Amino acid sequence: MINLGRIIAITGHYGSGKTNLAINLAVDFAKAGEKVTIIDLDIVNPYFRTADHSDLFKRLGIKLIAPQFANTNLDIPSLGFDMAAAANGCERLIIDVGGDDSGAVALGQYSTVLNNMGCSLYYVVNRYRYLTRTADEAAEVLRDIEQVSRMRAKGIINCSNLGSQTSADDVKVTADYAVQCGSRAGIPVVMTAAERSLGVECAYPVDVYIRPFWEEK
Repeated sequence: MINLGRIIAITGHYGSGKTNLAINLAVDFAKAGEKVTIIDLDIVNPYFRTADHSDLFKRLGIKLIAPQFANTNLDIPSLGFDMAAAANGCERLIIDVGGDDSGAVALGQYSTVLNNMGCSLYYVVNRYRYLTRTADEAAEVLRDIEQVSRMRAKGIINCSNLGSQTSADDVKVTADYAVQCGSRAGIPVVMTAAERSLGVECAYPVDVYIRPFWEEK
């Protein structure tokens, strides 16, 4: 796996695939023998939450920090934990940030600590989602996120997918789109993530832990 840093924050627009990516990263680092903590800072989407997978994390020895708003529809987050202590208490910290600039509000409350500790913020893009179908749209969403969070993204992660209907070609044709997103934002594309079963060459293989409710069996 590419070196993403010790403290990793994952952000992106609604439905980009960021939460599923965050879970995969935490699982893979844990399976590699690292002491992992994952923080659920997604205050935006009550349906696709990192905190909903607490049983998986417990089984793998992953520490989950889910502030009071996790699994609720609260509009205003109630954050009551020490970010520095969380980061210092593990070998790898993964932070799942809520979609767009509204979700970045929670991250902004910890921007000073995270910036001082060398946190790497990555922006997940999905060409097939509303409001990020073009590089210009995706770059605009990122600018809003950076302004509110008071953090600068380090790189683009391409998670373009169509849910269960995704084919390998659907992922491959988004390579230029991801590069354009990076060009507009002035940051590199650090990797593409794709469902493991698709076998996309050079992509970070992910398992699907989160699907829209209409795809669940």
